[in-house]
Amino acid sequence: GDPASWSVPAVMHFGTHGDDKPQVSGPLPPNQAADIKCECRDVPDSAYYDGRIAELATAAIRERAESDQPFFLAVGFWKPHSPFNAPKRYWDMYARDEIAMPANPDWPRDAPRIAWHNSREILGTPTRVLTPEAVREIRHGYLAAITYLDAQIGKVLAELERQGLTEHTVIVFWSDHGYHLGEQTLWAKTSNFELDAHVPLMIAAPGMKANGSSTDALAELLDLYPTLIDICGLPAVDRLAGVSLQPVLQDAKQTVRKAALTQHPRPAYYKNGKMEAIGYSLRTDRFRYTEWRDPKTQQRLARELYDHEQDDQETINLADTDEHAETCRQLAKQLKRELDRK
Repeated sequence: GDPASWSVPAVMHFGTHGDDKPQVSGPLPPNQAADIKCECRDVPDSAYYDGRIAELATAAIRERAESDQPFFLAVGFWKPHSPFNAPKRYWDMYARDEIAMPANPDWPRDAPRIAWHNSREILGTPTRVLTPEAVREIRHGYLAAITYLDAQIGKVLAELERQGLTEHTVIVFWSDHGYHLGEQTLWAKTSNFELDAHVPLMIAAPGMKANGSSTDALAELLDLYPTLIDICGLPAVDRLAGVSLQPVLQDAKQTVRKAALTQHPRPAYYKNGKMEAIGYSLRTDRFRYTEWRDPKTQQRLARELYDHEQDDQETINLADTDEHAETCRQLAKQLKRELDRK
């Protein structure tokens, strides 16, 4: 960890997701992908990284509970990122033949191919076609991994409760990206579609009236820092791109943003700075509007528009339809304002 950021060095902040194998099997060889990105073994939670991370986190909480000084603890879990490895008991909670297949497996109508991403993470190199059985196994593994993660989070929250810290602690759960599991022909992450851009975000803070509520308010992960400053009563910081979410934490019907912005390059992983395009995606309460641009000239290469009131699965790109021309013009202006502000 960065010594300028942490008073205690980071632990287990190393490796790649492909290393997360139980001790009985060892890590994958470098740059080699298994046929199916799943593993089901009858091992304890601590056989995988997240189980050991939970143990370290609970130990840190016990240690900090002995001090009167406030603390900030960042606990980074790996799951449900691939490979979808979890102890057998979490797989056993789901019947394989009852697991639903992707609800919208087809590429969105009239969507530009630049929006597509070939996920080597799941499909391997060279790209392979997944059988229905493989798709169901991967989705089974994803559910098992989420449930395994949920159990580890439960251990951390339970330790806070045991130490009498829950009522005095701001708890934030979030992820850095969403995920595709065969929807829109896509797997894994690195797109500007809703399933990748929409991430889990849960905040529980002392004194917040909306604790336990859900909200439709838009937010960006940039908002976390100003929110924590605000909640904790720390001095304000000038020129932050994010905004405090405290109004929403007090009243779930409040909003603090008119739109949320995400972006991804193409190719998704590029070498030597050779970015061919950059996609900027604006999410309002109704629409997702995305522009793909040349990174040097900022010339628009393609665009997308999805109406979430009528099409929450993003199956039809409306950007080039006459009836949505004015909507695109207004959203293009809004996107420019957001980019200029940041």
